[in-house]
Amino acid sequence: MGITKKKNARRARVRRGIRAKISGTSSRPRLTVYRSNKHIYAQLIDDTTGNTLAAASSQESAADGDKPSTLANSVGKLVGERAKEAGIKSVVFDRNGYRYHGRVKGLAEGVRESGIEI
Repeated sequence: MGITKKKNARRARVRRGIRAKISGTSSRPRLTVYRSNKHIYAQLIDDTTGNTLAAASSQESAADGDKPSTLANSVGKLVGERAKEAGIKSVVFDRNGYRYHGRVKGLAEGVRESGIEI
């Protein structure tokens, strides 16, 4: 088994453990993060209905930053502002199997800076 398969298998196992413990509601949705090599994406999901309430990504022109961590922070602020517009005050953070470090941490801090409680 190659290193990439091991990393993906580990992330999938951690992800299942996280998702077994947390779930989003309409009053406190789940903030999930997806991190690719180039971009970072965030969604607010209501798991009771399966609807996405708000989303943001680093591909949008409103997201700015020269370093990946500052770009993730601006995406966090963007999704936080959209959450406020939807009337959401607090969220459950789903790191999606990624370590709480670097871009994932920057995104979470950006959400907190916008006034959303994690």
